[in-house]
Amino acid sequence: MVAIAYSVAFEGVEGRLVEVQSSVAAGLPGFSIVGLPDKAVSEARERVRAAFGSLSIAMPSKRITVNLSPADLPKEGSHFDLPIALSVLAALDLLPADALSGVVALGELALDGRLVQVAGALPAAMTSAEDDRALICPSASAPEAAWVGSVPVFGASHLREVIDHLTERAPLRRARPGDASASVGYGDLREVKGQERAKRVMEIAAAGRHHLMMVGPPGAGKSMLAARLPGLIPPLAPAEALETAMIHSLAGLLKDGGIPRHAPYRDPHHTASMAAIVGGGRGARPGEISLAHNGVLFMDEFPEFSRQVLDTLRQPVETGEVVVARANAHIRYPARFLLVAAANPCRCGYLADPARACARVPVCGEDYLGRISGPLMDRFDLRIEVPAVGLDDLNLPASGDTSAVVAARVAAARKRQTDRFARYEFGGSAPRCNSDTPPALLDEIAAPDAAGRDLIQQAADKLGLTARGYHRILRTARTIADLDDSDNVGSNHLAEAISYRLPFIRGG
Repeated sequence: MVAIAYSVAFEGVEGRLVEVQSSVAAGLPGFSIVGLPDKAVSEARERVRAAFGSLSIAMPSKRITVNLSPADLPKEGSHFDLPIALSVLAALDLLPADALSGVVALGELALDGRLVQVAGALPAAMTSAEDDRALICPSASAPEAAWVGSVPVFGASHLREVIDHLTERAPLRRARPGDASASVGYGDLREVKGQERAKRVMEIAAAGRHHLMMVGPPGAGKSMLAARLPGLIPPLAPAEALETAMIHSLAGLLKDGGIPRHAPYRDPHHTASMAAIVGGGRGARPGEISLAHNGVLFMDEFPEFSRQVLDTLRQPVETGEVVVARANAHIRYPARFLLVAAANPCRCGYLADPARACARVPVCGEDYLGRISGPLMDRFDLRIEVPAVGLDDLNLPASGDTSAVVAARVAAARKRQTDRFARYEFGGSAPRCNSDTPPALLDEIAAPDAAGRDLIQQAADKLGLTARGYHRILRTARTIADLDDSDNVGSNHLAEAISYRLPFIRGG
């Protein structure tokens, strides 16, 4: 007899239904799992055997074979423990086989039969809904899966509870979704002393999701400014929150089943590996750039990241997704984030201070920032220098608007963008921010007047703008006009946008 249970394998944020087929036949006693299992799946044999022992279920002296179909799809993760156990129980006639036909199961088994929380419950629920099956998972994973309201989700804390549910002795209660958190404490922009120009740039970056590069000496407040940027971004729309939660679910970052509505903020260290930043490694997990989807990715000490990591950023910054190439598959993750990079002007950090600069000035600055390739630097819409902050500046009273006031202006500018994009038809998904605007549409919504055309021509001649740089200036100017509640892009908007794109060392 062959019994079949169902589970899910993950390809990026997409789930694929997997048949867990079990056969109990005469032969030398053994328990084997086939179908491209990884180490965690292969070790399920011992966890299942021990869990059965805790329920006084004896394994027969027969040959047990578990096949994970489709066999050419890699199976990774401990969440296959529960469906393997259920499939074997059905093959042993301890569960009715038809009870498994309408459910998808996932969960890790402890040796005493407890069900342990696993990653990926939310995308697994999406797959279950598409296949019109209920989902059974650990109680700790059920609140996040229950956000997919079109599928019944049942959480269990022990294998015994799952068996009682499937045999209708004690049906499980349908899980309820966790709480949605709307905000977290990011600190107030008003706490940053001085740096009024940098605060203005933060507002523009948040309003249009424009990538930002900051260069300044140590202690100028670059990290402090970046940490307050997510607080300026409006709460995520339901579709955006679900996209972000799917990625965080795969990474096991959703706590208490809640789906956050605030923009994520990621700040990896410059020693992080390529797999940690871009994604990959065991299980091709999402990297920092995908965990920052719909939020902010802050990369401090930007030139200190490996050249390979920096050059790999160019594709996701431009396309909003990253492709993790594996031997037998190409896995896509969404990665539409706001990149904020910070750097010292040179290795010692005091290029502009004659009293503290090293003997290699100005060559040290050219060498240090020269680690950032021209094509990558060209992708930053906003480039500013953050000056040093002296002790006199620290004694000044707080100035500028609070984060709440700035966030209100950003929300109004975002709404203008959404309403504008709604008037057009797009072949794919509609842009969400000005930074996503296709070049063809820019000629209509951000067309400069005669004075603006002369201004941008002068800037192109002086700065050596590329076509990409030209379009990025128009997008930034369109955002500045939106913050100004203006339907047209004026020469003043263009002038401000150009002022934020001045080169640090070289043109671009």
